[in-house]
Amino acid sequence: MQESKEALIIFLKYPELGRCKTRLAASIGNEKTLKVYIELLNHTNLITKNLNFDKFLYYDKVSEKKLDWKEGNYTHAYQTESDLGGRMAQAFEDTFAKGFKHVVIIGSDCYDLSSDIIKKAFKALQNHDVVVGPAKDGGYYLIGLSKMNKQLFTEIEWSTEQVLNTTIQKCKAANLSYHLLETLSDIDTIEDLNPYLKQIIK
Repeated sequence: MQESKEALIIFLKYPELGRCKTRLAASIGNEKTLKVYIELLNHTNLITKNLNFDKFLYYDKVSEKKLDWKEGNYTHAYQTESDLGGRMAQAFEDTFAKGFKHVVIIGSDCYDLSSDIIKKAFKALQNHDVVVGPAKDGGYYLIGLSKMNKQLFTEIEWSTEQVLNTTIQKCKAANLSYHLLETLSDIDTIEDLNPYLKQIIK
């Protein structure tokens, strides 16, 4: 049995040319996009490596290639083949099945995300069924559960501005208590790049 009752899942892609951030790549090209994504991964490592939770890196495909994050004691795992909702639902189910009580999923494309915000998410799960980190584009950069509910991941139009609202409505319909974190920006398009990320691709 794990020492902690709390697990952090990080959804990511192994950084390879042409495989990440396709909307951003349409504007700045694959090579610059890869630079941005590597920086996003470095940031994700930085803000999670010292967190005292069990941590799982969920890659989008099975491969021998793994991120060389020496600090942080990460466990490697793989997303199932499905839409985003199906992949998140399966990751939650797998992790709850291991005996964890509070589980949070984040992506690897939110440069505004911090260790403190992740800690806030786990703290919120002590008193709520669901915690959500709203993204400025109408989606979310984080979702956490204190118990499994598959309905939160079905019949949602992913990658649209309705994802957050639909998720909240599903919480209300299922009588699930929920807590919203601060709104942050995901990095999906060139307009989302902050000054630092713009600088590294000059």
